[in-house]
Amino acid sequence: MAKIYATGRRKASIAKVWLTPGNGEMSVNGLSLDAWLGGLEAKKLRVKQPLALTKQETSVNIVAVTTGGGFGGQADALRHGISRALVKFNKDLKAILKPEGMMTRDSRTVERKKPGKRKARRSRQFSKR
Repeated sequence: MAKIYATGRRKASIAKVWLTPGNGEMSVNGLSLDAWLGGLEAKKLRVKQPLALTKQETSVNIVAVTTGGGFGGQADALRHGISRALVKFNKDLKAILKPEGMMTRDSRTVERKKPGKRKARRSRQFSKR
């Protein structure tokens, strides 16, 4: 079977994911998942969540490239990309992933700064006198 490609997104991050049948190896930006995320165990679990739910940890290899944002956004983008690739790999897995919210792109982004405000909504301090 050929490589399956999918894109995942979150905040300003984009993850390009290539999935092939294999033995469970995962490479992100040329590094293993452990080397890429270091000691961020919660983020590693989040990335592996679609594989764990569908019981595909040892049956597919994943190669991914992430850009933009920080490690949190990239990890969530990778999770979204892996979910989409798994559904392309096997349509039956959508019934498992969709109720868990893995197929939906989390569209929450940072609100832009408005003129006359210190941040997006924070106003300047009011001076009565």
